[in-house]
Amino acid sequence: MIQRMTGRLAVTYHVRSDAASIEARAQSIAVEQSVEMPLDAIDDPIVLRDIVGDVQSIDRLDDDRFVVRIGIATATIAHDAGQLLNMLFGNTSLHDDVVLHDVTFPPDVIVNFGGPNHGIPGLRRRVGANHRALTCSALKPQGLTPDRLGLLAERFAGGKIDYIKDDHGLADQPYSRFGDRVRACAAGVARAVQVTGHPTRYVPSLSGNLNAMRQQIGLARDLGIDCVLLAPLIAGFANMQALVAEFPDMAFFAHPSLGGAARIAPALLIGTLFRLIGADAVIFPNYGGRFGYSPDTCRQLAHNARATDSTMRPSLPVPAGGMTLQRTPELLDFYGPDAMLLIGGNLLLARERLTEATAAFTSAVATHDYR
Repeated sequence: MIQRMTGRLAVTYHVRSDAASIEARAQSIAVEQSVEMPLDAIDDPIVLRDIVGDVQSIDRLDDDRFVVRIGIATATIAHDAGQLLNMLFGNTSLHDDVVLHDVTFPPDVIVNFGGPNHGIPGLRRRVGANHRALTCSALKPQGLTPDRLGLLAERFAGGKIDYIKDDHGLADQPYSRFGDRVRACAAGVARAVQVTGHPTRYVPSLSGNLNAMRQQIGLARDLGIDCVLLAPLIAGFANMQALVAEFPDMAFFAHPSLGGAARIAPALLIGTLFRLIGADAVIFPNYGGRFGYSPDTCRQLAHNARATDSTMRPSLPVPAGGMTLQRTPELLDFYGPDAMLLIGGNLLLARERLTEATAAFTSAVATHDYR
């Protein structure tokens, strides 16, 4: 049940400025992210009191950057995930001197958005893994036929991997129509599960408009699939929010594509906001891989995803992006058992030995002795 939201979000920005200008710059952000007009032109005292953003604090971060905290009225969000993003950083994202760094949500915002329907416990139950870390891989490359992708899925599942997701670039292309691909991959996984007895899950990637994604989920559900993947910044925050509410039986994996274009701190965007709008698992670039995230960023992101200081279920952090089988022990010690390791290309390098390489990966995770 939606409740009326009151109070303010405490929004933290990192702002590049000199000391003489920072107070005026902070005030301009507060106005831009609330009423975006001269305050002298507003003659309604309720708007001035309850809607206009307020500067809560300013602290120096380094030589030319400041930490600016602004209160944004929760009434302006209107229970809409897209509007939440708009009020946090809509117009101000167009100013290249500002980064959206963090948000503290009042309890009623968390209750209204709800977070994941399943979270870590639900993803564990799906594959019968109560204590260990989970495993995942990806179907690549684009351009393969549905039959070839189905065979890849079968070989991955033969190694008792927990989750097999579509590469996020797989959509509804002529060489791999969504329906044909999902049927082939679901069948491939089912054949392997009959042999291994391990309940591997296939996670197809959604694409297109909201109606198309609804139809795709319906087809997946008819095939016995209970997990899907989408990229919130491409599909839209409000669309993801709608799908999570409409299909509570589905677990949603959120992909970070386009996240680097947003100038929003990754730990906030992927770890907190993706979770808030319903992501059961959040995929992100691991440190030391193909992308430039630091260990500190990854640690904070994982912490935000699985934090237990609110009424939301914890999301499962899924480090990915150029990970290797050889790094498995290091990454398990870094993230702990409440994580899912996603290794794609490094396993596919095994070619005809893909099932054996996958089995080595899943065995390494299952037998790891955490420090």
